[in-house]
Amino acid sequence: MLDFDFSFLLEVLVGGLLSGVMYSLVAIGFVLIYKTSGVLNFAQGAQLLFAALTFVSLVERGLPFALALIVTFGIMVALGLLIERTVLRPLVNQAPITLFMATLGLSYVIEGAAQLLWGTQVHALTLGISDDPIEFHGILISQFDLFAALVAGALVLLLSLFFRYTRVGLSFRAVADDTFAALAVGLRLPSIWATVWATAGLIALTAGLLWGARLGVQFSLSLVVLKALPVLVLGGFDSILGAIVGGLLIGASEKLAEVYLGPFVGGGIESWFAYVVALGFLLVKPAGLFGTKLVERA
Repeated sequence: MLDFDFSFLLEVLVGGLLSGVMYSLVAIGFVLIYKTSGVLNFAQGAQLLFAALTFVSLVERGLPFALALIVTFGIMVALGLLIERTVLRPLVNQAPITLFMATLGLSYVIEGAAQLLWGTQVHALTLGISDDPIEFHGILISQFDLFAALVAGALVLLLSLFFRYTRVGLSFRAVADDTFAALAVGLRLPSIWATVWATAGLIALTAGLLWGARLGVQFSLSLVVLKALPVLVLGGFDSILGAIVGGLLIGASEKLAEVYLGPFVGGGIESWFAYVVALGFLLVKPAGLFGTKLVERA
């Protein structure tokens, strides 16, 4: 009888869940935009890249870490507001495919601007957190993965509290639930959209720094956004809770699959297993675990 290492299973599972929290953070950027405007913001990955590249370039040019962080945050908020004013607002009430293509084109514009401003070279980004593992009850956990998950989890919690208990957050939820009813009671959609896009800039900054520190700041960093798509399929495109749960499920499943199924198929399945899970899930529950089910009259 083969021995089963339960502690190793827990170690793999914890590592996957920690990665899943970072996937959730990227996915929430999608959810915020989609809930309020119906736009699937494919430029989220380019925003993430632009934030990481701007920050590391400022640090390399001599700005202190804290000042570079503040300046980059201001730039990302301004970028979010600029996108809302110049792209989203003129295209209000257009077909979803039109809005999607606009954000797809916008992603290339942002990447091109980043290249013109900061160049194309790869940068190493250090946040001062070691990647050496620590032992917790016999389970080895990466210090950086733990730090990244705590930062991402804290931001997710703050955003959840903000949108649940603040006046702006309540306005956001009203627009997400029923746009016409929100307009009827006097809510100003442009102001709400601007706030949401600015918040998406903050999420892009946080995710950009965490993923940039893990993978290096390079133009392929924008492809991290593709890992958010299976998360959205599982959780639902309009649910913050779904983004969190979906991220955890995707992170855990791909790590477990790589370790326990990979040896039987030659390995390397971590990069695509999430899409297999998402495709299978679409066939069973197209709206996701927490997404709003679309009901159409025949």
